[in-house]
Amino acid sequence: MPSRVAAMPRVMIGSAVLCEQESSHVRILQNAGLEVVFPPEPKLLTEADLLQLLPGIHATIAGPEPYTARVIEAAKELRVIARSGVGYDSVDVAAATRRGIAVTITPGTNHDAVAEHAFALLLALAKDVVRQHQATIAGGWSRQPTVPVRGQTLGIVGLGRIGKAMALRGLAFGMHVLATEKQPDWEFIRQHHVELVPLEELLRRSDFVSLHAPYTPETHHLIRAETLRLMKPTAFLINTARGGLVCERDLLAALQSSQIRGAGLDVFEKEPPGDNPLFHLPNVVVTPHMAGVDTRSLREMADMAAETIVRLFRGDWPDDGRIVNPEVRPHFVGTGSP
Repeated sequence: MPSRVAAMPRVMIGSAVLCEQESSHVRILQNAGLEVVFPPEPKLLTEADLLQLLPGIHATIAGPEPYTARVIEAAKELRVIARSGVGYDSVDVAAATRRGIAVTITPGTNHDAVAEHAFALLLALAKDVVRQHQATIAGGWSRQPTVPVRGQTLGIVGLGRIGKAMALRGLAFGMHVLATEKQPDWEFIRQHHVELVPLEELLRRSDFVSLHAPYTPETHHLIRAETLRLMKPTAFLINTARGGLVCERDLLAALQSSQIRGAGLDVFEKEPPGDNPLFHLPNVVVTPHMAGVDTRSLREMADMAAETIVRLFRGDWPDDGRIVNPEVRPHFVGTGSP
């Protein structure tokens, strides 16, 4: 059993985009009597960085930095890894659970931001925004027709919070919405006239396919040569979920051969992706894994992560889905009252 933590637990702000010392999440922690620690410079922390920085740290507000088994085993005082977001594939949850470390997420804070960004990629593709912008500022004036959004079919893979938010935006633009989901919210589906179909049918019928499924061993390379062949040659693929859902090699071949019309990508199999060959295609629009990070969602995610840390150290366990591994509760060691 690990020893009880010090009277003033130390919380490291691991996410580079949250290292603003006057932010509300910092005040939440400090007002609860916790000491807030920042890395020497705001950057995407590596495994080596975490191994150096985590000794003496009791909780972290985490971004996408890698909390591997090696990192978790070395961080002897660590009690909480509070992800600022809903994905936690960068955390070895099994290793954390063995150590009695609570892994938490921030549900309900960034789904609208992701959906807005996904729809922005959809519109950029349909209206050929990037190419027409570049051609116009280069002196061209080629007024080529673009793809309508109204009346088109939007296929949503994963109808959770983000998928639902995407569906509402598609419906507002006059689209017909298909979805595939293993645990469907039938009330939402009936209320908004979403058509629930198998994945293969969704891929065959959709003009735009937007991925909002979690990344698991089961969904690894969900979009690959076999499934890409099912899509229309006029269809677009949008991924704001996780890069591992798509086999990039197969997507590259499909785009180069006009097997599908284009893709909008916010996430990649390797991040940062370096000089990815997808970047050199004219029918691809990319952004740097930023879909869930607008100013409002960023604040709300960080505040919830901070509040969760405070509650856990006080012995108050949330039951709203933010604890990824609630089985650690009997073994969790906090301060009792920060």
